[in-house]
Amino acid sequence: MSAQRELFGGAITTTLPTRLLDASDFRQVPDTQEVYLSPDSDISIIVEVLESVAASDLREAVGLHFDALAHDNDAKSQSVKDTADLSNDSNGATPNPVVLYGTQTVQKFNSATADEVRILLALYRVPEKNVDLVMTMNVPMTSTDGGAVGEDGWNTARNVFNTAARSLRIVDYGLFA
Repeated sequence: MSAQRELFGGAITTTLPTRLLDASDFRQVPDTQEVYLSPDSDISIIVEVLESVAASDLREAVGLHFDALAHDNDAKSQSVKDTADLSNDSNGATPNPVVLYGTQTVQKFNSATADEVRILLALYRVPEKNVDLVMTMNVPMTSTDGGAVGEDGWNTARNVFNTAARSLRIVDYGLFA
């Protein structure tokens, strides 16, 4: 079951499964992020307010955000599989996102083997505020700690992401002041 969630004090809303846990209930999360975690896998969804990257082409910009994520993750390898424009049916109230699907190979916790993580990333550009709003879903396909999902889990995660990306609404642009 899914429901509309208020992010950043209600300034942004999106539809997410009710079973996802708000990470801020049990750990510190930066003010620029909202983080939700799956209770039964290592899947996470992060919505982050970032300064716009220099690229004016949105497909290039979403790629730069993916590259930055790979750098932050110390990814051993990375690959972009696809980028696409996504309509959110907001009639212009919220920018339509550009969505990227890629993979990263990430070695965590000094593990001897690396995990394959599929990444879904949606970029909402707010040019008048110099903001890139980025929604990222990390879906581990292999994991040394047992938090991976199979192809069925990947398909479910992708559907959850697409629903969240299409339903995201910026309610209060004052968030970006």
